[in-house]
Amino acid sequence: MKYLANILTIFSLACAFASLIFSLEEHYTFASWAIILSVITDGLDGQIAKRSRTTSDFGRELDSLVDVIAFGIAPSILGYIFIYRDFYISAVLVLFLYLVCSVMRLARYNITPKGKLVNYFYGLPTTISGGVLASFILIYRRKQGIVFSHSIQFLFIIVVLILAFLMISRTRYLNIDGIKQAFGKRLKLVLAGVIILLTLSVFLRKIGITTFSLFAIYLVFSPFVVRKLE
Repeated sequence: MKYLANILTIFSLACAFASLIFSLEEHYTFASWAIILSVITDGLDGQIAKRSRTTSDFGRELDSLVDVIAFGIAPSILGYIFIYRDFYISAVLVLFLYLVCSVMRLARYNITPKGKLVNYFYGLPTTISGGVLASFILIYRRKQGIVFSHSIQFLFIIVVLILAFLMISRTRYLNIDGIKQAFGKRLKLVLAGVIILLTLSVFLRKIGITTFSLFAIYLVFSPFVVRKLE
C-alpha cells in the first residue's frame, strides 16, 4: 500500500503517453479513452494515498507533473490532430493558452494551503477539462478522415476557451470528499446509476454524448453544490 498511489500515478502517465501515441497513429477512440482512464486513475491514487496515510510532497509533485501531460498536453494534441487537418494558427494559440492555464491551475493548487480545500478546489480541475475534451472527440470519432466544417472547428475552440478560463478562475468545484458529502448515503446508488447509464450508452452507441454530458453536469452544477455545503 505504501507505493500503490505512486504506482497508479505512473499508470496515469502511461495512459497519457499511450494517448499521444494513439493520436499520432490516428487511433482517436483509443486516444480519448486513454485520457478518460487517466482521469479515473488520477482520482483513485489520491484516495488511496489518503486512506493509507502515505501522502507526501513527492507524491503531490509527481501527480501534478503527470496531470500536465495527461490533461494538458494529451487532450490538446488529440483535439488538434483530430479536428484540424491543416495548420490553423488560431487553434494552435488557443490550445497553447489551454495548456498554460492547465499548468497555472496545477501550480496554484500546489501552493494552496490544504486546509482551505476541504470539500472543493479553486478553479476547474484539469482532470475534468481533459475529460471534457476527450469526450468531445468521442462524439465525433466516427468521422475519422473527414474534414470538419468550420462550425465544428469553431465550437471546439469555444469549448477550449471556456475550459481554460474556468481552470484559472476562482470558481469552486467539488473534490471527491465534497462529492461524498453532497450525496451522502446515496453515493453508491448514484455510482451504480452512472455505471448502468454508461453500459446502456455503449449498446446504444451513444457513449461519447453520455460521457461528455456527465463531465458537463459536473462542470455546470458543481459550483452550486459547493455553496449548499457551506
